[in-house]
Amino acid sequence: MFGEWAGMTALRRYRFQGMQIKPGMRLASTTCDTNVIIVKGSGDFDIRCGGHPMAEMGKAGDRVAVVDGFGEGTLMGKRFADDDLGLEVLCTKPGAGSLSVADALLPVKGAKPLPSSD
Repeated sequence: MFGEWAGMTALRRYRFQGMQIKPGMRLASTTCDTNVIIVKGSGDFDIRCGGHPMAEMGKAGDRVAVVDGFGEGTLMGKRFADDDLGLEVLCTKPGAGSLSVADALLPVKGAKPLPSSD
């Protein structure tokens, strides 16, 4: 198994042993109050908040502590995306944990510049 892991590209590692997601799916953090909706992306992703895997809404279970380095928090209404993975999530409830795919933090998606009006 570890030989297979070492030979994978970074893109495939982030998809290794995650949950099946699809647009519209709602996820809840197991570390804090964060809730998200999948906006774009489908397949097998290891989406985490606070360093621990997120769960489908209503199936989060008991809370666990936020892992060091994953406690910057999420902001409501912000989109977090990784264009290389084709993944975008919308934060619907803020919390103390940071969103990530495996161990790679998901950055806040920047606003698109508006066209100039002449």
